[in-house]
Amino acid sequence: MSRQERITQFDRKLRESFLIKDGAMGTLLSAAGHGPGRSLELLNVEEPERVQAAHRAYVQAGADLIETNTFQGSRPALERHGLADRAAELNRAGAALAREVAGEAILVAGSIGPTGRILEPYGECPENAAQEAFAEQAAALAQGGVDVFVVETFSALEEIRLAIAAAAETALPVVASMAFDPIGRTSFGVAPRQAAEQLAMGGVAAVGANCGTISPLEMVDILAGFKDATSLPLTAQPNAGRPQQTESGVTFPEDPGPMADAAERFRELGVAIIGGCCGSTPEHIAAIAARLRGT
Repeated sequence: MSRQERITQFDRKLRESFLIKDGAMGTLLSAAGHGPGRSLELLNVEEPERVQAAHRAYVQAGADLIETNTFQGSRPALERHGLADRAAELNRAGAALAREVAGEAILVAGSIGPTGRILEPYGECPENAAQEAFAEQAAALAQGGVDVFVVETFSALEEIRLAIAAAAETALPVVASMAFDPIGRTSFGVAPRQAAEQLAMGGVAAVGANCGTISPLEMVDILAGFKDATSLPLTAQPNAGRPQQTESGVTFPEDPGPMADAAERFRELGVAIIGGCCGSTPEHIAAIAARLRGT
């Protein structure tokens, strides 16, 4: 199956059915022994077998769509690790690893997250610098073989619009997702209706929510707000429960069963892409897949 055939299949499922997306990469790789403070994207070239093992586990769990290990792969994000000049290399490698595991039938999404900087005039990052960084990352992911993009975990509309525009330059579909807190807004004060209306202007294939500081069931209400504001397909990628700070670090308490319960609620809303974010594992995705497919 060619990339164009996979994109056609992706578009059809968005409109007529649903896709099971994979779960967390960051927390899964960290749990496997990757030290805190190091770049996960560096694993794409230094320990590719570990990255592919994670991808493979999600495919075996029933995922139709897997994401590249490139969430913090933009030049500004990598600069914190002294890896800015390797941005294109690490993104191409991440895409190639996922593509190899996915084969011809499973879709691969290029993951693009925030730069970690605040745009001018509120912060020190010029818009053109962020735009160029997102464009560099998107081009490398496309060269590596992704089928679509998931622009995710953004809090500011100004920044996510730049990421969407950069990804759209590749002519591949873009899914746009923002992170919300328990009061129903992003950390920059963006509400679901506002997000839906603004993101739709970028010509995206789907919009929705991921990560944040909310539970999977709380995300149901967020997605209901999106549904009231747009006819676009929706995406939901909740964490495995609200993040909790413990002596050993941040944990995510939700078991696979409650995640599957939330997935049913998402489908009742008509959500087209359902997966997991921080703390979710192949076991969570397997439970979601089994529940939604009735197996």
